[in-house]
Amino acid sequence: MRLLTTFNQLITDEEILTALESLGIETPSEIQESAIPSMLEGIDLIGQAQTGTGKTFAYGIPVLVNTTKVPFESLILCPTRELSIQVAKELGKLIKFKKGVNIATIYGGESYERQIRELKKKPQIIVGTPGRIIDHMNRKTLDFSNLKTLVLDEADEMLKMGFQDDLETILKDTPSTRQTVLFSATMPDFIKKVALQYQNEPKHIEIAKKTLTVDRIKQEVYYCKRESKMDLLIRIIDLYRFKSCIIFANTKAKVDDIVSNLQKNKYSVDGLHGDLKQMVRDRVMNSFRNGNINLLVCTDVAARGIDVKGLEAIINFDLPQEDELYVHRIGRTGRAGSDGHSISFATESERRKVSFIERYTKSKMDELAIPSKEDILLSQMNNYYESVLEKIDLPIEPNLGLINKLSRLNADPVKLINALISLSYHASQKEYPEISVAKASRERARTGEKKKTGPFTKNTNYVYAHLNIGKKELLRPQILISFAGKIAGVRKENIGDIIIRKSGTDLEITKQAFNYLMKLEGKDYKGTKIHISKIKSLD
Repeated sequence: MRLLTTFNQLITDEEILTALESLGIETPSEIQESAIPSMLEGIDLIGQAQTGTGKTFAYGIPVLVNTTKVPFESLILCPTRELSIQVAKELGKLIKFKKGVNIATIYGGESYERQIRELKKKPQIIVGTPGRIIDHMNRKTLDFSNLKTLVLDEADEMLKMGFQDDLETILKDTPSTRQTVLFSATMPDFIKKVALQYQNEPKHIEIAKKTLTVDRIKQEVYYCKRESKMDLLIRIIDLYRFKSCIIFANTKAKVDDIVSNLQKNKYSVDGLHGDLKQMVRDRVMNSFRNGNINLLVCTDVAARGIDVKGLEAIINFDLPQEDELYVHRIGRTGRAGSDGHSISFATESERRKVSFIERYTKSKMDELAIPSKEDILLSQMNNYYESVLEKIDLPIEPNLGLINKLSRLNADPVKLINALISLSYHASQKEYPEISVAKASRERARTGEKKKTGPFTKNTNYVYAHLNIGKKELLRPQILISFAGKIAGVRKENIGDIIIRKSGTDLEITKQAFNYLMKLEGKDYKGTKIHISKIKSLD
C-alpha cells in the first residue's frame, strides 16, 4: 500500500509550496512523488505514465525549484501547440509567488516577431514544439549552450507526428551535460534509443495504468456502411440536439469533409486540425467554449490539451486507430460528476475492432438501431415537452394581460394550445436519406421500435414485463432505461429488448432486476400512474 506524503516532504521552495496551497493541492500524485526527488538530484529520468496522472507538475516543480537567473536553462518539448500552451499555463500557476522567473511558449502557426520579442526577455524556461524550436536555433534567436534540463513530454506522441529527426537534432545540438527527462505513455524503440544514446543511466519510473471508470459514460455504437456515416451523423445530431459535442475523425481531410457537409446543412459547427493557423485555432476553440458553435470536429492530435467543461457527448465518426485513444476521447465527457455520452459509428467489418475496445475498457457499448424519422420527431417533441415543464412555474404576472385576453376568446383549449405550440415549436419535416445496414446489423439491433439495448443471451434468467406507458407519453428506449435507472436503480445491462407501442411498453429484464423495476409501480410519469405486470413473451 502506498504511504501518502506531502509536498512539504519533497521540496523546501516556499513560493512553490504557497502556490500549491493556493491551488488546494496538498498530496502529490504517484508520478510526482517518484519523479520530483530524482529530478532534484539531477538524475536522468524516464517516466512512463498516462495522461491525467499529474506529470506536468512532476517535471515542472523540480524544473522551477532548480531555476536560476540563467536564460534558456530549461527546455520542455511538447507534440502540439495546445499542449505547449497548457503546460505553460500550468507552470504559470506554480510561479504565482515566485519573482523573476519567466516562461516563453514557442510553437508553429504564430508569428516569429512575437516569439522573438519574448526570447529577447531572456526567459529561463522555454515550452514549445520541436519544429519551431529548431527554427529559432537556426536563426540564432535561441541559444541552448547553458541548457541544464531538457524535458520531452508525451515523447511517443511526438514520434507518431513525425518529429523523430527534429528530436534527434535537438538532442545532438544541446549540451551533453544536460539532465534529460522523458515522459511517455508507451516505450517505442526510439525512446529506448534515446535512453541508450542521450541519457546517463536513466531511472525508469512506471505508473500502472488505471482502469477507465465508465459508470457515468453511456457508450453506444451504430453500425452502417462507410458511405452512410454522414447521413447517420445528421440523424444523430437531430435526435439528441447536443448543446456541446466533439466529433472525432482520423484524418485532417475527413475533418474538413464533415465540417463542410454539416455547414451546408446549416449546423453550428467548425473544425480543428494541425493545418490550421494558430489564430484560426484560437478562434474556433473560443467559439466552442463560449457556445457560439455547439459542434467541434477534430483529430486526436488537434484535441491534445483541449479541456471543455460541460461537454455533453463525443461522437467517434471514425473508430480510433488505438484502443487507448478511445479512452482519451470518451474521457472528455462525463466529468465533474456529470453523466457522459459516447457514440461510435462502425462498419460490419469493424465488429472485431469494437470487441477489442470493449475488452480494453472492460465495458460494453450498447448496439442501437439507426434512428428513424419517427424516432427523431418523438425526441424533438419530448425535448419541447421537457422545456415547457421547466418553465411551468414561472411567474404569471408579467404575462397576465395577454393571458386574460386569450382566455376571453372562449376558444377550444386544445386549439388554443395547438396555436401556441405552432408559434414556438416547429417539428422537423426533414427527409432523411435511407441508410442501408447489413443483415447482421438488422438482426442484432432490430429496426423500428424494437431495439436491442445491450448484448445479452436469451436464458431462463429473463422475465418479461409490461408497463402502461408508451408512445402517447413520448417514451423512447433510452428514456425508459434512464428513468428506470434513476428511480428504481435498474442497471441497463439487465434490460434486453424493448418494444414501445402507443399505449404500453413490453421489455425483457432479468429476474433480479424485475424486483427493482417494481419500485416504479404507482409512480407518476408525465401525468400517468405507472402499472407493471408480468407477461409470457414480447410477442
